[in-house]
Amino acid sequence: MQLIEAVPNISAGPNSVALKAILHQLQRAQAARVLHVDGNEDANRTVITLAGTPEQIMQSLRTLFEVAAREIDMQTHRGAHPRLGAVDVCPLVPVQNISLKQTAFYAQELARFVGEELHIPVYLYEANATSSERKNLAFLRKGEYESLPEKLKILPPDFGPCKFSAQVARTGASVIGARNFLIAFNVSLNTKEVAPAKEIAAVLREKNGGLHGVKAIGWYMENYACAQVSFNIVDYHKTGLAQVFEACKKEAQKRGLEVTAGEVIGLLPQDALQQAGQFYAPNLSVEKQLQVASEKMLLNKIRPFILHERILENHL
Repeated sequence: MQLIEAVPNISAGPNSVALKAILHQLQRAQAARVLHVDGNEDANRTVITLAGTPEQIMQSLRTLFEVAAREIDMQTHRGAHPRLGAVDVCPLVPVQNISLKQTAFYAQELARFVGEELHIPVYLYEANATSSERKNLAFLRKGEYESLPEKLKILPPDFGPCKFSAQVARTGASVIGARNFLIAFNVSLNTKEVAPAKEIAAVLREKNGGLHGVKAIGWYMENYACAQVSFNIVDYHKTGLAQVFEACKKEAQKRGLEVTAGEVIGLLPQDALQQAGQFYAPNLSVEKQLQVASEKMLLNKIRPFILHERILENHL
């Protein structure tokens, strides 16, 4: 059986009417399975993890985009996380018996549907990118939703309308593409000042000469009453969770600060967490390494981190 994971990022908080409507319709569709839902009120954003056959994924994502376009009005949206539209970004990830190239085919078809049938501007990224610049999500999302009236003129979408109509003002634009596993990992600091978090992010992100395969931004989380460095680890085989956590801790100490918590968003492959466990305790069993990784990276400090619930393979 071929399996694809999809990780749509919705511009709606975890307790919103819009998210409830989306999840209700996904359940009714009885196609791909919802594995995990992870939202944050300050970010005003929710990450939904789905898995299924290519046909199931396509059916569920068509439903998700339709409901999101109806329920989310970007004209009133505010949140700490960068965003471009109601469904801000929707990556498709090959999981079992399917290649990245094959997965990109389905991402292309989804983008075509969203652009041509729902009339939402769509930018292709990662494996589907039509240029080297467009491969990078940060490039496409620069200026965020507020930049769309001009962006649509100077950077035409790959599918969908190029004019900032009343409908596009409501839905915003979406970024769709196939990619390999990415780990979203936030590290909390013992300060409310966002400037140090932004400084650390700038030092550690790859494009500034930092950690390989790492993207980073700094922000303030009001509900946590602290600043965070928010990382996207795009190749955990080369730069793992532990390396990112320890590098962030080192940079925080340089600024007279401490790291107070680590936070994984969504699900992650077991070997990504086991790799961190090997970093801290190479001679322990796999089960103990997973536990040590959780403890050393302070994954239980902000909210409960239940190991068996956060490992992707356990859901599959």
